[in-house]
Amino acid sequence: MIQNAMFSVQGVQPLQLQEQVKNGATPSESIRDFGSYLNEALNSVSAQEQNAHMMTDKLMIGQVNVDQAMISAQQALLSIQLTTQVRNKVVEAYQEIMRTQI
Repeated sequence: MIQNAMFSVQGVQPLQLQEQVKNGATPSESIRDFGSYLNEALNSVSAQEQNAHMMTDKLMIGQVNVDQAMISAQQALLSIQLTTQVRNKVVEAYQEIMRTQI
């Protein structure tokens, strides 16, 4: 359970886009796959947040221990923080591209 404390997306292969480019995938196909990758990542973060809320509710009625609820809450917090940092980096990269003079 502690191994899952890092941001993870189940069923997503990070090198999938590179493999498709090597296999002759068009840029639009790669973009669609990247979009589905982002969608799955956001769904994973949402699921972790919902799990943290569920564990908190279970803690209130005495079904789980405090440590289980805290681990779940920290996993959700780390996922949200990572998602926020990735979003910030993407926005910074976009702004840098827009400032580039041709």
